[in-house]
Amino acid sequence: MSETVRELLARHIDAGLMPGAVALLGGPDAEPIAVGSSAVGGPPMTVDAIVRIQSMTKIVTSVAALRLVEAGRLTLDDDVVPWLPELAARPVLTRPDAELDDTVPRDRPITLRHLLTNTSGYGIQIEDTPLARAMTANDTEAGPAPSPLGADEWLAKMAELPLAFQPGAGWRYHHGFAILGVLISRIVGRPLQDHLRDDLFEPLDMPDTGLWVPSDRCHRLTAAYRLDDGSLIETEPAAGGAYAGPPPADVSHGELVSTVADFHSFLRGIATMVSTEHLNLMTHDRIPASIKTDDSFYPGFWAATGWGFGVSVVTEGDHLGRYGWSGGQGTDFFVDPDGTVGILLTQTELSEATFALLSEFQELS
Repeated sequence: MSETVRELLARHIDAGLMPGAVALLGGPDAEPIAVGSSAVGGPPMTVDAIVRIQSMTKIVTSVAALRLVEAGRLTLDDDVVPWLPELAARPVLTRPDAELDDTVPRDRPITLRHLLTNTSGYGIQIEDTPLARAMTANDTEAGPAPSPLGADEWLAKMAELPLAFQPGAGWRYHHGFAILGVLISRIVGRPLQDHLRDDLFEPLDMPDTGLWVPSDRCHRLTAAYRLDDGSLIETEPAAGGAYAGPPPADVSHGELVSTVADFHSFLRGIATMVSTEHLNLMTHDRIPASIKTDDSFYPGFWAATGWGFGVSVVTEGDHLGRYGWSGGQGTDFFVDPDGTVGILLTQTELSEATFALLSEFQELS
């Protein structure tokens, strides 16, 4: 299997999709392989390369939140406003594409369950709507680069805007998990980075995972790219960029860097960190058919896919029961019902070409 993975990566590297990649595919004893280089014209890619995993962070913060539930700090259906007062009494648009002042009062609380399932009313607006334009204007629109705002300032900016729909009545991706990071940090009374380190990363032997790369390890941080008319354009240099070294402000709303070995340890260790009940909730579809609408995400997403807590779930076909998710910088993971794990870490922003690679990788198992 490792040679098949190596050949797949080498083919896409030769085609100019990325300078290099690290991957792992198999059972508990699967070993990572590295192919290509860590940057265009740079040194060889190594299996301990540190990469920006972006939305693969969602499963990590989901587990952290469920552990707080199991510790009795909150329940899945508690109102989050006691910890996030900025969100109190926020109005709701009469429809997602309405003008910002065309609102009604919120008729139910925002809960932890809503954040975990992308149904809080906050999230990416796929269409060009007044809300989408307002998110661009106040620096809360999601993008490939980390937010320039500290966690508290970012949440305050989000709270300036109305919800796209009543909590639980729609589905919009992403922003609920940034809010979740702030929620966790406020419940535990310290930055998310510190809590994740003590609660998950150290127990699961994940020394290279965090919200930034320590200065003494930055030499292992690979460069990042996007494809522009078939050419690789560097967006962050190797050993540099927004994740290199401690940030100037709290990034509890941010996303992680990690390695293949660390993320493999995490996926193998989830069952030891949360109860069977919560693992089942997390890894099965929790979204009602009524809100799996065409305007909620990219076309065709819901055809054979559901969403649990922080992960997508395959609901039909050969990979029924598989859960996993991708990151915007060209990373991906999945876990099959038989325990097979796949992890692919590139550093080229998602595009049609990158999705093709991820799809091929997913079909190897």
